[in-house]
Amino acid sequence: MPTAMPDIANHTTAQTEGTLDWVGMSNIEMPIMVASKGEPERMVSAHVDAFVNLKEAKAKGIHMSRLYLLLDELSNNEVLNYTNLVTLLDNFISSHHDLSDNAKVQFSFDYHLRRKSLISGKQGWKAYPTTITGRLDQGKVTIELATEVRYSSTCPCSAALARQLIQQAFKAKFTADNVELESIHDWLGTTEGIVATPHSQRSVAEVKVKLNKATGDFPIVYLVDLIEKALKTPVQAAVKREDEQEFARLNGQNLMFCEDAARHLQFTMNNTEEFDDFWLRINHLESLHAHDAVSVTTKGLVDGYQP
Repeated sequence: MPTAMPDIANHTTAQTEGTLDWVGMSNIEMPIMVASKGEPERMVSAHVDAFVNLKEAKAKGIHMSRLYLLLDELSNNEVLNYTNLVTLLDNFISSHHDLSDNAKVQFSFDYHLRRKSLISGKQGWKAYPTTITGRLDQGKVTIELATEVRYSSTCPCSAALARQLIQQAFKAKFTADNVELESIHDWLGTTEGIVATPHSQRSVAEVKVKLNKATGDFPIVYLVDLIEKALKTPVQAAVKREDEQEFARLNGQNLMFCEDAARHLQFTMNNTEEFDDFWLRINHLESLHAHDAVSVTTKGLVDGYQP
C-alpha cells in the first residue's frame, strides 16, 4: 500500500496560538468569464486574491488548495456574476467550516470597451481597470465594484492667464485705426495671435460602489458611462483631426480644478439609485507641478465608505 502523505495543516497544532484576520493567496492569475450588464459575457485575464480568516487559535493553518480549486471551478465552468460570487464566498467558508467564518475575494482585470470617436465615428478599444470584491463577514455579504476612468482636465486659472496674454497681444497689434475683421481673423490663426495656451493634463477618476442584492450582472459599462458623461472629456481611442478639434473644444468649455471634477461626479453619483454607497477619488496628474492635485469624497453614510 502507498505510504500516506503527511498533512501538517490537519494533524499538527500551532506552535504559537492565535487567531488571524486573513489567510490565503494573492495575485492568482487565471481567466474569468465576467457578466457585465448589457454586454455579452466576456473572458478577462484576472488577478485574484482569496482569503478566509483563521478563527481557531490552535489550528496550524487553512487549506489553501481548497480555495484555489473553488476558484478554478469558477474559471472553468461558471461565469462571474453577483449570485455566483456570493456562492463562491459561501463555499470558501463551508470548505473551512471548522476554521473560518469570514471570507474575501477580489478580482482585478482590464475591461475593454469599443468607444466611438467624437465626430468622425471611428472606433477603438479603451481599457478600464476594474476590480470586483466580495466579502462575507459572519453572514453579511458586501459586493463592491471599482473602476478607473481617464480623462483630460484643463486648468481654469491657466485658461484665464492665457486669455489675458492674448488680450495684451491683441492690444499691441491693433489700434482703433487698423481694426479690420479680415486682419483680426487671419491674426487669430497664427501663433502670434494665440500667444499662450492653458495647461491641461491626463486625469484619473477612481470610483468604488457598493452593489445591492438586486444586482445580477455587474453594471461595469453603466458605471463607466456615468463617469464619462459627468466629466465630459474622457480620453479618446481612434481620432481624426475633426475629433481632436472637438476634444479641444470640449476641454475649453469644461475647465475644471480637481474640486470641480469631484463635485460634478459627486452630483451624478448622488442622483443614481443603482448603488448603495460610493467613494471617489479625483487625480489630476499635473502638467505644471511635479505633484498631483487630488480630491476625495463619499456618499456620506454614517456606516458607509470613509474618505
